[in-house]
Amino acid sequence: MENTISQAKNLGFEQQEVSDLVESLNNLLANYQIHYQKLRNFHWNVKGPDFFELHEQFEQEYNAVKLNIDVLAERIRIFGARPLSTLSEYLSRATIKEQKEHISSEEMVAEIISDYENLLTNIVNGLELAATAGDSASHNMLTQWSEQIEKRHWMFTAWLS
Repeated sequence: MENTISQAKNLGFEQQEVSDLVESLNNLLANYQIHYQKLRNFHWNVKGPDFFELHEQFEQEYNAVKLNIDVLAERIRIFGARPLSTLSEYLSRATIKEQKEHISSEEMVAEIISDYENLLTNIVNGLELAATAGDSASHNMLTQWSEQIEKRHWMFTAWLS
């Protein structure tokens, strides 16, 4: 944590602000990782008349999430902190839960919508902390992701209706 203190000062932030923000970003990272794996699971295991459409959509989603995960982990490193990086860390921290059972395509989409809502809650928390710290880079990153997730939430909700 000593590295985080000096890095926070070098970036113009207070150590406690950075500590709170890194905690929030790591929570988001854990949830993104579980969401990513769930998307892979659904991509591999979707069946039925919606197969081609959802197989493609789930792949599109996990590719976008994979990029966000990398950007998020690197943002945490910018602060001199360590991003969570093990499955056990993700599972212990995430509020998004794994889907271990086979479920219908409609249930898969409903789970993704629920995950989006969870991710948006994490993002709003991060936005508030970034605004308090004056961290415009994290704020911009999280705002862009919020916009992406809100649009995909709308689209999957429309599909489910």
